Amino acid sequence: MSLDFDQPRAAIAEADADAAPAEIVTLGCRLNAFEAEVMRGHAAAAGLRRAVIVNTCAVTGESERQSRQAIRRARREDPDATIIVTGCAAQIHPDAFNAMAEVDHVIGNAEKLAPETFKALAAGGPVPRLKVGDIMAVKETAPHLVEGFEGRARAYVEVQQGCDHRCTFCIIPYGRGNSRSAPVGEVVRQAQRLTAAGYREIVLTGVDLTGYGADLPGRPSLGEMTRRLLKLVPDLERLRLSSIDVAEVDDVLFKLITTEPRVMPHLHLSLQAGDDMILKRMKRRHSRAQAIEFCAAVREARPEVAFGADLIAGFPTETDAMFENSLELVRDAGLTWLHVFPYSARPGTPAARMPGLPGPVVKDRARRLRAAGEAARATFLASCVGGIETVLVEQSGVGRTSRFAHVSLTGEAATGSVVRARITGTDAGRLTGIVAP
Repeated sequence: MSLDFDQPRAAIAEADADAAPAEIVTLGCRLNAFEAEVMRGHAAAAGLRRAVIVNTCAVTGESERQSRQAIRRARREDPDATIIVTGCAAQIHPDAFNAMAEVDHVIGNAEKLAPETFKALAAGGPVPRLKVGDIMAVKETAPHLVEGFEGRARAYVEVQQGCDHRCTFCIIPYGRGNSRSAPVGEVVRQAQRLTAAGYREIVLTGVDLTGYGADLPGRPSLGEMTRRLLKLVPDLERLRLSSIDVAEVDDVLFKLITTEPRVMPHLHLSLQAGDDMILKRMKRRHSRAQAIEFCAAVREARPEVAFGADLIAGFPTETDAMFENSLELVRDAGLTWLHVFPYSARPGTPAARMPGLPGPVVKDRARRLRAAGEAARATFLASCVGGIETVLVEQSGVGRTSRFAHVSLTGEAATGSVVRARITGTDAGRLTGIVAP
């Protein structure tokens, strides 16, 4: 862009701002991170400029609060930008976001993945302020292909959307719809393109990842799809799975997890609790014993595997003894990486009608779970010292091991490369290491 230097500085700044591509603010899960890149591509192709797209999350009340904060911050930072709100919170509560003075447009989770939405926004014509369809009417997961992931060393591939289960605490099916899967061939083609583009690690992601394939002809399971993917994309070095449900892991997937070196030895489990009565009231499909047995069986076959888990603290009706069962699950299942959520009532869910616990009790239980997680992480990190780890370099001097530990690296290592590192110590919850020859 050429500028007339006789223009006032304010005019030059205004011209630069008008030429800026759409900015995307993403909250929440890996699936949102993937969809942010889909939207980035659609916005760029449509020529959408000076816009901020806030991709919201609804998993907890805190997530929605942070989404509203992000919207207000975007408006303060650029009063003249077009503010577009989407994501699960916008899908579930469109009217609430539409009522915010800072918001120009609210679009649904299906609409945000359609190129036509961004063409209409970029054209500047009459676009409805509120465009949120019935997510339960969506029947297919489109194969959204992306060329790359801005600022990321790994790429995400969305293989599944929505969820057919109705856990009593969860509002997400109403933001994502029913379960639907991308065809195996499309998943393979996207992985081939990303691998050819230089990505060394791909993460398979979905709302209910292990529910993959039930809606497809032949009902291919996640394990069968993953086996085919690895066979047909031999140049893919590292494959990682996002959160999985132990009740849905079949023999094919178990064998891949325990014997295939390209499947990373790090599993994040959707456990939520460690007490059978609470699991029943949550309407989960596994028991405490099944979770522990699964971790033990995987570890017996592949001892280096590290486990992470989602755990909810202070679920309604949870007694002290029930909570202790969840706390002890960290040790009994050998969990390393914890995502701890203080229970947050989501209006419209069955759990919101159950007798809740006092806020200070919920907060304290979340603190104790996090402390147990920090202790488990410290023990795990200490066990890595003195060994050699393969590390995906995420940015200059920082990477992650195959077991998902952060590493501060010394030595030459290009972003996006996979290097061997000698682990020399730990520091502030991460490893330190030297790039090995």
